[in-house]
Amino acid sequence: MRAGGAGELFGTNGVRGIANSELTAEIALNLGRTIGSLRPGKIAIACDTRISSSMLKSAVSAGIMSTGSDVVDLGIAPTPALQYYVKETDCSAGVIVTASHNPREYNGIKFVQDNGVEFYREMDEESERVYMSKKFRIANWDEVGQLYMDCYGLRRYIDAIVESVELDKKYRVAVDCGNGAGSLSTPEILKSLGCDVYGINCNPDGRFPARNPEPVEESLDLLKKAVVDFNADIGVAHDGDADRAVFVDEKGRFVSEDVMLAVMAKHYVEENGGGVVVTPVSSSKCVEDAVKAAGGEILYTPVGSPVVAKVMIEKNAIFGGEGNGGLIFPEHLVARDGGMSVAKVLELMDATGKKLSELAAEIPRYCIVKGKVGCRDKKKLLEGLRREFPDANHIDGARIDFSDGWVLIRPSGTEPIARIYAEGRTESRAKELYEFGEKAIKKIL
Repeated sequence: MRAGGAGELFGTNGVRGIANSELTAEIALNLGRTIGSLRPGKIAIACDTRISSSMLKSAVSAGIMSTGSDVVDLGIAPTPALQYYVKETDCSAGVIVTASHNPREYNGIKFVQDNGVEFYREMDEESERVYMSKKFRIANWDEVGQLYMDCYGLRRYIDAIVESVELDKKYRVAVDCGNGAGSLSTPEILKSLGCDVYGINCNPDGRFPARNPEPVEESLDLLKKAVVDFNADIGVAHDGDADRAVFVDEKGRFVSEDVMLAVMAKHYVEENGGGVVVTPVSSSKCVEDAVKAAGGEILYTPVGSPVVAKVMIEKNAIFGGEGNGGLIFPEHLVARDGGMSVAKVLELMDATGKKLSELAAEIPRYCIVKGKVGCRDKKKLLEGLRREFPDANHIDGARIDFSDGWVLIRPSGTEPIARIYAEGRTESRAKELYEFGEKAIKKIL
């Protein structure tokens, strides 16, 4: 589970690993003891649909209760539903058991602050020190925490989204929840907004039989076909924990995540008469172009939603997000939210009278190629990148800029891989830059 984030255990987004092998019940138990020791009080917990999630959630809960803290169990719920619950209640912290977009065999554990925001990296570092020291706050037999169930927790999240969005038109929406946690929320959100819903893979199934949890274009042929066959206004797909949403327009064409980020960022800047938008250094330049053209300011961060959220709070940003379908609407929750993303895209279409294809067509066009290669020695890669490209932007890995494009090489914080992002004005140039990145990694490793 060496992930390249806070240290030996924590990555850029909590702790992840292959369930019952790298991420065991014993580790989960001690992570529960860790959060219970650091944030005494009432701690909410939820999980995605993975078949290992109940095992790990039970272990985390036992660890929390052993410290004297109570546990409020929301059951299966999207990550943003757990975060919203923590923000709106008197919980001292939250824990979500999920590996998000990672393959079926993985699972993960992520800590949430009392304001609903994921733990920042320095908080993960503190958590890791407590975990490694094993100096937990252990309660006496008559002071151990209790377990409570809140069956209304998910409904609280659904209602909050529905109440914040107004639609005059009735939309037809095709939804691919990928058998993940969004199966229990997004169809209900859309129905409550008056939409006709055509569901695909909306039955919870932790084996993810239809597709991998990551909603990449190559796995969404069924959704594209459903949009056309159902005569839908849009199509949407989620990852395993539904904190991300990717879209298909009314013609059945996939809309890149960077374009969707730019569409919403542009709208928020125009609506607010300016403002700051925060996004990672891996995002397409189309986002910067759209924000600046609308009169806004863009701020770049290292990759990872916790750091994006932290900067958004510090700079009082009006909007933020990542170019992977993770959009952040701070008036609701400073966290990626797939359910709110669907609702807000429909609201924008409703307010402008434009189809999704028309909104996407307003965004400057770049060609971006994303991929990954195996990388277990991340320290060696980072040192090599600094040596080979001393003039690059090293805020997160190395972003090497050219006159007609850029390439970003960075080790993943959640998997034993290095990610490559390459963008150019033309597809051929983007591919050239991607190959440049591949060769650089091979040379270093």
